[in-house]
Amino acid sequence: MSAPPSAISSRSFRLYLASIVLGTLAIQIQNVAVAWQVFRLTKDDGDNAALALGAIGLAEVIPFVSAVLFAGHVADTNNRRRIAIGALSAMLFLGLLLFIPEFLTARWAQLTVIYGVIVLGGLARSFLTTARQALIAEILPRDLIPGGVRWRNTLFELACVLGPGLAGLMVWIGERNGLEHAENVAYAAMTLCFLTSLALTFALRPAHTLQSRNPEPIFASLRQGIDFMLSQRVMLGAFTMDLFAVLLGGAVALLPIFADMLQVGAFGFGLLRAASSIGAVVMSLFLIIRPPLANAGPSLYGSFAVFGLSTIGFALSIALSEALGLGLTAAFIFSALFLFVAGAADAVNVIIRQTILQTSVPPEMMGRVSAVTAVFIGCSNELGMAESGLAARLMGTVNSVIFGGLATFGVMGLTHWRFPELWRLKKVGHDRAN
Repeated sequence: MSAPPSAISSRSFRLYLASIVLGTLAIQIQNVAVAWQVFRLTKDDGDNAALALGAIGLAEVIPFVSAVLFAGHVADTNNRRRIAIGALSAMLFLGLLLFIPEFLTARWAQLTVIYGVIVLGGLARSFLTTARQALIAEILPRDLIPGGVRWRNTLFELACVLGPGLAGLMVWIGERNGLEHAENVAYAAMTLCFLTSLALTFALRPAHTLQSRNPEPIFASLRQGIDFMLSQRVMLGAFTMDLFAVLLGGAVALLPIFADMLQVGAFGFGLLRAASSIGAVVMSLFLIIRPPLANAGPSLYGSFAVFGLSTIGFALSIALSEALGLGLTAAFIFSALFLFVAGAADAVNVIIRQTILQTSVPPEMMGRVSAVTAVFIGCSNELGMAESGLAARLMGTVNSVIFGGLATFGVMGLTHWRFPELWRLKKVGHDRAN
């Protein structure tokens, strides 16, 4: 008796996964190196360093959100593989521009180049995100997509684990060797990863294409994607809760400041960035081998509650260590553990949300609906970085993260009030509600 087919048995899907892993590694390495470089250039400005770090997210989210709906329309009316190739080529070129600050002396000129790359990179990423999200429906038959989503999310999180740690290690090596622009070591690895991801995408051959055969005018097309999203209350509620919880509760933008407070340097910063992704990988692997969640709605709420509590615990790690009579090493361990738990909790809601998305949306509309969800995700992550920087400037670094963790519970309450059917969600992709 032959084994049932699985997503991973498809050669094209394996190439797709490898491209995602290497592309994500490149993006993660770039994000960590850029954040550390901006902090290094601005830390002498005191509280303004938090604003500079938060501005990284703002510089990326504005072009991303501005273009992503149009990118979704393009993904549904054009060859998705070619769009991904074009976007990766643009991100490779922009990554090379990050070597330019080495040849500049003025701090404002260095920051201008860095923020310029971030702005244009956000534009390119809007096309990469929608095309690559929709491409899975051209590679796998619909019954294998839920398993494919779990594989994709697990390996994506694995890349998110390796990327920050590798970036921190390479920046540390650069500093140990006396390089003034130690981030260039990380940028070299980023370039290699982007190049390999691009080559794998070239080699990818989808089994079939699912673009709209009779494309509508762009505004009518975009409206169709938005209307579909608004009609799916369970999906809308899940993405809305994530939007505001991560927008208010994220602490990623402030990690360079926490790393400085913990006195762990660039490598320690990379480990802190990796800790949440390690938790996400462990949880994703667990969710791959276990049966689908029987009560996805309560599991979703529980994951957000754990995320909020872990965020508060992370903010209080130094105070907890001092209360126990321990030093900064223990505080660093506490910080990493709380981030690990937050990442594990986040993986639960990511897999639930992505499975709802991939099993609810008609394949020919996947680009447009993915674009709408990308607005939610982009606003929560990158705009959350800007919110974190501003909140830290107004309330202080630690207080702003505590506030964000507490706000998660308020978001959960409001979501339950507006979308009560979300709590009744059973197995995603099967029973929706009682």
